Amino acid sequence: MGQLAGAAVIVAKDLRVELRGRHAAVLVGPFVATLVVAFGLSLGPGGAAVERLAPGLLWLTALFGAVLLCRRAYEIEFDDDAMLGLLLAPGPNSAVYLGKAIAIAIQLAVLEAGIFALVVVLYGLPAAVSPAAVAAALALGALGLGGLGALLGAVAGTTRTRESVLPLLVFPLSVPMLIAGAKATALALYGPVGELGRWLGLLVAADVVFWALGTLLFDYMVED
Repeated sequence: MGQLAGAAVIVAKDLRVELRGRHAAVLVGPFVATLVVAFGLSLGPGGAAVERLAPGLLWLTALFGAVLLCRRAYEIEFDDDAMLGLLLAPGPNSAVYLGKAIAIAIQLAVLEAGIFALVVVLYGLPAAVSPAAVAAALALGALGLGGLGALLGAVAGTTRTRESVLPLLVFPLSVPMLIAGAKATALALYGPVGELGRWLGLLVAADVVFWALGTLLFDYMVED
């Protein structure tokens, strides 16, 4: 089985498991919604502070959601000792990484769309200057966090303390993407859009780096 065919099988399996278990809908969704509401209450009603901080809070909430989705993606494999079966299946092991990364990115994109809608409604944000750029920033963020989380989730899954190890690994490495995403979203919402391309370019660069490293290093990360 080729790399892309193997990845497609993993994507279909993980999304089917999610649709049956509804982990994201039942646990992750309410958790990030609670964070959005709590952040809004801490800032007080309306005002410039809410508009200024909303892009950063959106991305910070998405990061927490991404960690939970990444942990879940490997929890079902390591708890049932199914990971060994995936690695022994015909085809390159990098297909497992690509499948996990794509499945996480798809779930995270849906989660980000829900978070953004909730932020707009609760925080009363104005119409975006560039809605397409907002969508592009969120999509690139989902790809980057999915690629990073799929690699580090495999590393953390081999440890006994994976619940605490995964956030410790993901949070520091995702800071550049968090800054670029928040800046790009703020410019797309409020303008001016002159520097928007630079921040979207940084998100693209982060995506390329994370996915390339994941594809190249996944074998070494899970070989033991």
